[in-house]
Amino acid sequence: MAPFLLALLACSGPGPGSTLAGYPAQAPHHPEAVQVAAPMVATVPVTAPRELRGLWVATVANLDFPSKPGLSAETMRAELDRLVDTAKDTGFNALVFQVRPEGDALYDSLHEPWSRYLTGTQGEAPDLDPLQYLIERAHGEGIEVHAWFNPYRAALSSKPRRHPQHISNTAKDHTHRWGHLLWLDPGVLEVQDHAVAVVDDVVTRYDVDGVHLDDYFYPYPDGSKRFPDEASFSAYQKTGGLLELDAWRRDNVNTLVHRLAHTVRARRPHVRFGISPFGIYRPGQPEGIRGMDQVTALHADPMTWYDEGFVDYLAPQLYWPTTKEAQRYDRLLEWWNEHSEPDRPLVVGLDFTKAGRPAWSLDEIRTQIDLARHASRTAGWIGFRAKPVLDNQAGLADLLTELHGAPALLPPIARLEREVAPPELAVDGENATVSWEPRKALVVYREVDDQWQVEQILPRDTTALTLGPGRWAVSQVDEGGWESRGVLIDSDAAALAD
Repeated sequence: MAPFLLALLACSGPGPGSTLAGYPAQAPHHPEAVQVAAPMVATVPVTAPRELRGLWVATVANLDFPSKPGLSAETMRAELDRLVDTAKDTGFNALVFQVRPEGDALYDSLHEPWSRYLTGTQGEAPDLDPLQYLIERAHGEGIEVHAWFNPYRAALSSKPRRHPQHISNTAKDHTHRWGHLLWLDPGVLEVQDHAVAVVDDVVTRYDVDGVHLDDYFYPYPDGSKRFPDEASFSAYQKTGGLLELDAWRRDNVNTLVHRLAHTVRARRPHVRFGISPFGIYRPGQPEGIRGMDQVTALHADPMTWYDEGFVDYLAPQLYWPTTKEAQRYDRLLEWWNEHSEPDRPLVVGLDFTKAGRPAWSLDEIRTQIDLARHASRTAGWIGFRAKPVLDNQAGLADLLTELHGAPALLPPIARLEREVAPPELAVDGENATVSWEPRKALVVYREVDDQWQVEQILPRDTTALTLGPGRWAVSQVDEGGWESRGVLIDSDAAALAD
């Protein structure tokens, strides 16, 4: 039986076809298309592997992108193309792209100036919208893009000139020097409102798949100095507020996280909201672990955000090897895993920047990923950061390609659980069409030894592919990541076309 053509029409318009399993595209075996009616279609249960394989892309200080300020649009496109192609080749399914490193924008913001890391001058528009281009390229390869925001860092350094409309100028009274940094006061409603408006703008106007915050809330301690928020705390007390300083600061952060969660879900429910906190919840948890207490030092309480349902995932930064006794990766992983739930599994933050150093051999990184894979409530990782992968530092990219192996979907978003209808497929015919509700991907399975194995996860703009002899199944994935049963296609018997 000759291979036959399965024609698809995605909601986002025409796109390139794909060929599976080395079978070349050939003329359809049957002269006329046959529409498979949904009530009559044969389906089989299928389940794709689930694993968030994320990669942080840092734009602050030109760490990962762009390589330097002042690049042409063509060069920036080439760098983003390389990023997407490398992510695809090494098996990543999500890019966590830093869009707001210091009260600025790596996109065409309605509220903040363009980042100086693009052109060299804050507020000067580049010839390319990096976020929009990245979304288009990544989605074309079936890779998600999560927008990464720093909510309170106003400037990495107070020295460079800042645009008149930068928040450090429009809210001077609420911007404080902290070492070489400028930091926004989390206890001020104006600061919170601005952060919410910035995130809302991106979620509204860009087709992002996620919103992500890292570990910067109140700034990391700088000696014995106290963060200079006396004025905002005094104003709170004058309104009758009864919380002590530390509790008030935590409440400020909790309030922003809650507001962001509500804003994202109200605007686009399928956008994932996650935070990557410091890797130690509190010293002594688990027993013997030592390090900074983020609850008192950063006034960040990630377990409150998790327990209250504000976040879809936590990705604690477990940036220590298994050999460092006071901060052992395996013991921290076990603690976070035990404090997670199956419907919102743990995502692990991994440090790729040290690959090749004495305590960070490829065997150590392999061990860390294997431990994460075998933890009962862990469903993936995010690696910090892109450059070590792009450079194949110490063979890192080769290792990740091996470990990632077969393609995987991200974990489904539990709060959006629903039954997804199988795709309606038309087989064999130049004008065959298909219609379905908006979805993220199609998953193509091939039957091997009586088991359904994922052959390919197709991006949303795929329009056609060629299937060889055998039994196949095609499912669709909705915007919440939930998968349908697979439509059975027996190409040997041409079951759907006779």
